[in-house]
Amino acid sequence: MARLVQELNRLPGIGPKSAQRLAYYIIRLPDDDAYALADAVTSVKQNIVFCEECQNLTDASPCQVCSDPRRDQTIICVVEDPLDVLAMERTRTFRGLYHVLHGVISPINGIGPDQLKLKELFSRLERPEIVEMVVATNPTLEGEATAMYIRRHQGQEGLKVTHLARGLPVGGSLEYSDETTLTRAFQGRQEI
Repeated sequence: MARLVQELNRLPGIGPKSAQRLAYYIIRLPDDDAYALADAVTSVKQNIVFCEECQNLTDASPCQVCSDPRRDQTIICVVEDPLDVLAMERTRTFRGLYHVLHGVISPINGIGPDQLKLKELFSRLERPEIVEMVVATNPTLEGEATAMYIRRHQGQEGLKVTHLARGLPVGGSLEYSDETTLTRAFQGRQEI
């Protein structure tokens, strides 16, 4: 029991009390449900790989997005994590390809460019069919630093490099917005 609590406590967002509650919940599960949970964890560890193209998590490489001939093969959207791909896909507006970095440059946390999937990105950008790269890192200090690093080191002449717009959220209020957000919103204004 202590080992299960200890292992559950290692999961992100699960503190000691939550780990104990989950462990007791698992103990009370019917055998079939508990074994199904254990099998799902084992299966994901055995079957999930990095897509050879975009580095997203998948059970087949290349992944569904990279192997879809209907996707725009000329544009790559660079994101931090696999969950960002899911968020972008929910919008149903982007029809290009992705590249997942699996993190951001963060010297404080000991994460440099070599720990990210940047080498794979730069290799993809050498392909002549790629005409645009959308850098969709989060608007954090680390995300911005990563975006700047990518821009400086991408190396392809004539590549259009864009960034997601920054500014006010829908339903937001000007009086509660910080100076940086308001500045970016003003700089990114569009004609209506």
